[in-house]
Amino acid sequence: MAKHETPLLDQLESGPWPSFVSDLKQQAEVRAKNEAGIEFQMPQDCCEDLLGVLELSYKHGRTHWKHGGIVGVFGYGGGVIGRYCDQPEMFPGVEAFHTLRVNQPAGKYYTTKYLRDIMELWNRRGSGLTNMHGATGDIVLLGTTTPQLEEIFFELTHRLNQDLGGSGSNLRTPADCLGQSRCEFACYDTQDLCHFLTNEYQDELHRPAFPYKFKFKFDGCPNCCVASIARSDMSFIGTWKDDIRIDQDAVNKYVENDPAYPPEGGAHKGSRDWGEFDIEKEVIDLCPTHCMKFENKKLYIDDANCTRCMHCINVMPRALKPGKETGCSILIGAKAPILDGAQMGSLLVPFMPVNAENDYEEITDLIDKIWDWWMEEAKNRERVGELLKRQGFQKLLEVTELKALPQHVQYPRENPYVFWREDEVPGGFTRDIKEFRKFHQR
Repeated sequence: MAKHETPLLDQLESGPWPSFVSDLKQQAEVRAKNEAGIEFQMPQDCCEDLLGVLELSYKHGRTHWKHGGIVGVFGYGGGVIGRYCDQPEMFPGVEAFHTLRVNQPAGKYYTTKYLRDIMELWNRRGSGLTNMHGATGDIVLLGTTTPQLEEIFFELTHRLNQDLGGSGSNLRTPADCLGQSRCEFACYDTQDLCHFLTNEYQDELHRPAFPYKFKFKFDGCPNCCVASIARSDMSFIGTWKDDIRIDQDAVNKYVENDPAYPPEGGAHKGSRDWGEFDIEKEVIDLCPTHCMKFENKKLYIDDANCTRCMHCINVMPRALKPGKETGCSILIGAKAPILDGAQMGSLLVPFMPVNAENDYEEITDLIDKIWDWWMEEAKNRERVGELLKRQGFQKLLEVTELKALPQHVQYPRENPYVFWREDEVPGGFTRDIKEFRKFHQR
């Protein structure tokens, strides 16, 4: 019999979708029976008490978790998020219920042995509840007590060869897509760059020294499978500099509805009947810049006006591929609504080769310049995107020593007057005014 009555939580199990409440109840039952005979270092009834405190929060319409001080492991300022229940007498099993963030491997590739080992550790020293994965990408281990933190950290690092992730005002755990390990569209090795920067900036990851949090995310192509453009302070999105590669014979196979060339890799045979493939309706008319046309059994693309949206490539993957001169675009300033509303990333570097041979020196130089400016100028809890909005994109170009490019212009200027600083005008304003007068005298 359940330790706590949970009528409100029970309603969440009644819908058509899998419910986290069912998962919590299942883990509570496993711990209550403990058929494996595990010597729990965390209270055995912690999952039952977690259900109870959650039910109480739903009943009262407010949380029953409080901030009871900072907890962590020796030498690290991040990786552990302290959680304390404000009803310890009623729910002693979750009086302390700390969360650990564990640094996920690049691409989130695991062996079954590793997963078994980490679950054995967490069942023994924690609640056994996990979140695979958190919004930043980490393995999230939910619920343990303060005395267990150092024990868990020791086993993670010495037995599982695994590090904690980031939390607090520091570099958060970098996250990437599968990249070239699985995806034919990936324009650079996301896993290698993610792994390199994770190791390069270990101090920034574990010892908070920033005004607020900072996130890297790596997308291998503009499909943006980890949504870096919306969820990271600095996103690296794979792109190409030359023309889209076209196989005209394959294009016509799609147009002719050849069964061996299903659009979208067969997605037309999914949940609804799309009918026969129509290249005009499904590709040409949907191009956001209308830079394509299909005439006389030949597909034409005005690559100068292509925005790399990937739609045509996704629909006809056997006919179209990204160009061969690949690299990444770097965007800055995306974030969720904390102080000043949600922001998407702003394009900073339209194209940069991703070169592992020189240890990504061009990328790390850019990162260091941005961090120096942000740490010097930002207010407390001000993300780099909010500083960018406050001081302007021109300031960012100055600190990064990048030249203004047409790709930085979001839309044509509304103000017809352009003002220049004297140091931006060769010879200064005086010479310019004299030349202006001579021109009109002529």
